[in-house]
Amino acid sequence: MPRWVPGLREARTLESDRDGRAIEVDFEYAGGLTYALRYTYDPSACTVRWEPCNEDGKRGGVRGFARFEPTEDGTQFTYALEHDEGRKAAERALDDPNRLVEAFTRWMHEDRD
Repeated sequence: MPRWVPGLREARTLESDRDGRAIEVDFEYAGGLTYALRYTYDPSACTVRWEPCNEDGKRGGVRGFARFEPTEDGTQFTYALEHDEGRKAAERALDDPNRLVEAFTRWMHEDRD
């Protein structure tokens, strides 16, 4: 994720499921913002959801989902995001949905050879 999420310095997987998918991830952004998210997966709907892990007292997380649906022309990517109340305006700007979708799309189309 640090390769494509603007401003993200580090993403550490704290817990994975038996299929190797991240269940809990700790994030650190430039400027000191940190939070942890918990992920759930619905493979039949091609959807991943996330919500804050607040057990550690970190603030500023987000909740949302991403869905990938096959289309005749490729894939439709749906992304939704909701910020925690404690999130500052500058922190909200980091998670601008349009900016994140554009960054993800660029990353997906990069030549990684």
